Amino acid sequence: MSQAHHHPDPNRVHQILSREELRGFNTKSDLAGLRTLTVTWAMIVGCLALVAYFPNPLTVLFALVILGGRQLGLAVVMHDSGHKALFRTRALNRFVGRWLAGGPIWSDVDSYMNKHRIHHASAGSEDDPDLQNYEPYAVTKASLRRKVLRDLTGRTGLRTLRFFLSRGPKVWWRAVVSNVVLFAILALLGQPWLYLLWIGSYLTTNMLFSRIRQAAEHAVVPDLHDPDPRKHTRTTLASWWERLTFAPNGVNYHLEHHLLPGVPPHQLPRLHRLLKERGFYEEADIAPGYADVVSRLTVKSEVREASPA
Repeated sequence: MSQAHHHPDPNRVHQILSREELRGFNTKSDLAGLRTLTVTWAMIVGCLALVAYFPNPLTVLFALVILGGRQLGLAVVMHDSGHKALFRTRALNRFVGRWLAGGPIWSDVDSYMNKHRIHHASAGSEDDPDLQNYEPYAVTKASLRRKVLRDLTGRTGLRTLRFFLSRGPKVWWRAVVSNVVLFAILALLGQPWLYLLWIGSYLTTNMLFSRIRQAAEHAVVPDLHDPDPRKHTRTTLASWWERLTFAPNGVNYHLEHHLLPGVPPHQLPRLHRLLKERGFYEEADIAPGYADVVSRLTVKSEVREASPA
């Protein structure tokens, strides 16, 4: 599969941003990366502690929502470390991506990035390996309801986990070690049952949030097959509660990420503001929120009923 012919042309961005501005935006910060990682794990620990001290249906439901969002947050940390955009050194990006982000959520940064690099190289073309994840949209409301039900009942998560484990020990051994360590820590603290909350949120809310996040990035965009990132990629402006669920750690600035993949996540909001000021987004799809995106994912007519459920 050829990658060279499908790279989005960044010339427009380079015309709008000076060399000094580009250098500034691409500057990594270990402190900012550590802050992102620490806040994500602090919220995870807080949720588990809340349920440990106050075990009741309300705290469990609250934890399932927040943990699902933080697990997606770890996926974003893994993604950014895979791009070597989270920390200054390759070694630190690799360690965090493998052990503190990917492993605990049953993922492997190395195999993930092998495919993800092709996605970046071929986005806006038929060669995009992720095209099947968002090309079927928009679907009927009944189809979307079925997808959401599969997510929240664990069917999507179990299928995802089975596929991950089927790829062999070379891919999944760090994930197994990471989860054994997590379980051991909870057991040493006298709360081994809390691991059920961890795996339960992974199989349910995390899958739903990941679906909406992914659809927001590339589904029902102006032109999925146009090499211009402004046509095939969307940025979604996220409220505080959306940043807790669908859009952790700056992942909603997806157009900016496709324009300049090396920009660390803490720089993306500033990059967005500057490009907006300079008129770069006149032809872009900037969604005002995730409710707006979800409304675009369905069609009123049943004409798409034959599409994959």
